[in-house]
Amino acid sequence: MKRTARTLLHYIIITSVLVHSLEPLTSFVVGSGLAGLYSYLFNSCSEKNIKFNGTGLEEALQQKLFGQHIATHVIRKAVTGFMNNENPKKPLVLSLHGWTGTGKNYVSQLIAESVYREGMKSEFVHLFTATAHFSHVDYLNEYKRNLQQWIKGNVTRCSRSMFIFDEMDKMHPGLIDSIKPFLDFYDNLDGVSYRNAIFVFLSNAGGEKLVEVALNFWREGKEREEIKLKDLEEVLSLSVFNNKNSGLWHTSLIDKNLVDFFVPFLPLEYKHVLQCGRVELANKGHEPNEIAVEAMVREMSFFPQEERIFSSKGCKGIASRLDYYL
Repeated sequence: MKRTARTLLHYIIITSVLVHSLEPLTSFVVGSGLAGLYSYLFNSCSEKNIKFNGTGLEEALQQKLFGQHIATHVIRKAVTGFMNNENPKKPLVLSLHGWTGTGKNYVSQLIAESVYREGMKSEFVHLFTATAHFSHVDYLNEYKRNLQQWIKGNVTRCSRSMFIFDEMDKMHPGLIDSIKPFLDFYDNLDGVSYRNAIFVFLSNAGGEKLVEVALNFWREGKEREEIKLKDLEEVLSLSVFNNKNSGLWHTSLIDKNLVDFFVPFLPLEYKHVLQCGRVELANKGHEPNEIAVEAMVREMSFFPQEERIFSSKGCKGIASRLDYYL
């Protein structure tokens, strides 16, 4: 009798998720067949697959994220505090902002690796990109319904789920507000608690403001590390809130203070791109080759044009570019 009830419960949950899901789950089930469906139903949301490694997160941020002293500190404190809290009042909501190649996607990967045994490959980590999953404005209402059902179904299955929204600056205004109830201070909604979930927003919006602040500090002869979160967080949230292209334009998530941290990713300098190159060289299994790395970085684009302080693309594309110089 107990086995029958459990089977029926699993059937109800998976049916609800499948009926209302977005494309990623459909592709997963179709591509994996019955084995994939069985894995989706019975893969354990337990300590076997989910166990926070705070030391690993701290070391990874310190050793692999370059030029982001603010982001390193905020992410470590925010994620560690949340994961060690046995009774959080709401889900953890992080909004990561900065130009391309500054480390936003990489940090979301490091968070996933610190929480889930399989990192980004975990079935409890869900990645959405605006251009792939929410590309047609005519389907906005359908996207809202599907997104709500997707999140509800997966949190029902595993309360410690992680949702990453990339390209927020390309997301249709109003779409992200559809998940506002899941991010609020509710004990549960229709019997489902979202308090243990993690939501991460990635966006280029606000990058201009971050560049402006970093450039002013440099021109005043101040060290980059003198920039504090208080110098950026308020101006960043206001910039995103009032930017029609941010995906968070006039969103209730900001208005109701549901974003726990606006995390700034500063533009990278020459020395930081060099560090990325050295790490990528090691990742490819090569011996240290400072000549090749420096040759690559020298030919990359930096701005302002005369001073050449900040990298236009950060560390993005280094993996493919480096091969040319070896």
